[in-house]
Amino acid sequence: MFSEPQSTTTQGVRVEVGTAWLQDQSEPQASHYVFAYQVRIINNSRDRVQLLRRKWIITDALGRVRVVSGDGVIGEQPILEAGESHEYISGCDFDTPIGHMTGWYYMVRADGTEFKVRIPEFVMSLPHLLN
Repeated sequence: MFSEPQSTTTQGVRVEVGTAWLQDQSEPQASHYVFAYQVRIINNSRDRVQLLRRKWIITDALGRVRVVSGDGVIGEQPILEAGESHEYISGCDFDTPIGHMTGWYYMVRADGTEFKVRIPEFVMSLPHLLN
């Protein structure tokens, strides 16, 4: 269901994101396109880390930008020991059939050091629009 994930690694924390168009929730005739994205965060570092906050930069095909930030992800602030991962699914809607997202997770190590983890840019598109 989800596309091949895009991924990036920052300071030993890998973020993978795959997407899917939710045709049954979309209304193309009304310019309403709904997508799901599946995120997997993998702690490949030696330290325990916790996800504190997120910041998303959401851009539609017309260049309109929305910024969404807040605590945790889907109501959680997961703690990942070395070698552990956390997965979740969320969604986004657009007025255009193509859009993209990127952003950061703000993490903290067990010693209290905070750092930003890059979320790879990923595209959400109707299946027939991109090859």
